[in-house]
Amino acid sequence: MYYSNILETIGNTPMVKINKVVAGIPALVLLKGDTFNPGHSIKDRMALKMLEDAEKRGDIQPGGTIIECTSGNTGMGLAIAAAVKGYHSIFTTSDKQSKEKIDLLKAMGAEVIVCPTNVEPDDPKSYYSVARKLSEEMPNSFWVNQYDNLSNRLAHYESTGPEIWEQTGGKITHLIAGVGTGGTISGTGRYLKEQNPDLKVWGIDTYGSVFKKYHETGVFDEKEIYPYITEGIGEDILPKNVDFEVIDLFEKVTDKDGALMARRLAREEGILLGYSAGSAFAGLHQLKDQLTKDDIVVVVIHDHGSRYVGKIYNDDWMRERGFLEEELKVKDIIAKKEDKAFRSVQVTNTVREVFKMMKENDISQMPVMNGEDIQGSVTESTILSFLLENPMANAEKLIADIMGPAFPIVSEDLSCRQMVRYINKNSSAVIARDKTGTLHILTEYDIIQAV
Repeated sequence: MYYSNILETIGNTPMVKINKVVAGIPALVLLKGDTFNPGHSIKDRMALKMLEDAEKRGDIQPGGTIIECTSGNTGMGLAIAAAVKGYHSIFTTSDKQSKEKIDLLKAMGAEVIVCPTNVEPDDPKSYYSVARKLSEEMPNSFWVNQYDNLSNRLAHYESTGPEIWEQTGGKITHLIAGVGTGGTISGTGRYLKEQNPDLKVWGIDTYGSVFKKYHETGVFDEKEIYPYITEGIGEDILPKNVDFEVIDLFEKVTDKDGALMARRLAREEGILLGYSAGSAFAGLHQLKDQLTKDDIVVVVIHDHGSRYVGKIYNDDWMRERGFLEEELKVKDIIAKKEDKAFRSVQVTNTVREVFKMMKENDISQMPVMNGEDIQGSVTESTILSFLLENPMANAEKLIADIMGPAFPIVSEDLSCRQMVRYINKNSSAVIARDKTGTLHILTEYDIIQAV
């Protein structure tokens, strides 16, 4: 069996049990793995649906141009469909989107116009306005408008919802998804609630977005709107695809918590997911007290982590935004040592002398020097093994005869994480030279004390 084209592979994505990241949450937590779509995003579903419905209405003719304002994922789905169906594509996006998303759209043959984020939706420079204007000026073009095009949520009503219902045997009790255009959560949630009216639908929002307050008060509060970093969720408008009647509650998640949780999913579950997926799981943790051991939670994720390699999966990017604590460095470990004396022995010292120095100073390893030059190293276990295996007369043997390789020398600016790679069964310590030229010996014990 084979598919006629790549579009036929969209949907029927797997369900995966999440384990370590959800420790402490009483419910069974399942991930709807829509990164298995050809564009590595759930947006492939609605992109194809919106385009095919437009074709049926005659809104676009063969050889026409698809125009859309996108954070990247819907654009990718449309770009794939355009390549297969023979359309041109132009996408407007905001300058907060990752470079990876923009480069991927270009790789699919699309033209990408980057617009400023920090402008009003009706500003002529906004990515909404630019897309609208292009569609008005360009013949045989179709502005998809995923925010207000109801084929968006219909795609999930027809596919995502039924798949989840079947995969859980109708036992799902909670649906969690990030809310951007609103299509995923609204279409999926409506289908599932038609099967079980008691099912709960929880939407994940971000700080700087209007959704949560509007849902709770009916007030569109412009004071809620301010720039945020999280991609793919939250809005400064009310898209027609957001069905507030279907969503039971909104939970806001900070930019930092979403980013850190995405990294945990990669490291602890082996699943590389996008920014909004991290927000969804962070929101789940914030709401865990509302769950029981009998609940089955399905978290619908939006995209793959490969779109964020230069952002949330980049340590420097994370530190610049204060999302990661400043890494402990060798110089920090030196500063925290109470005893900073650099104790060493000379190649001319005997085994007995070195053993005595170790006992008197309560240390387990020492560098072996030849004058000011480091020649080797010796450990307590090496000396003990030598003394036990040889007559005591050999305690007068020179330490140079039994010493091991010199301890690695590291820079004081090396991170603690990198430093520990040098400490292993063959090297129980490292040597660092500070800016004054003074030598220091550092061991695993020193790292533990500093941490």
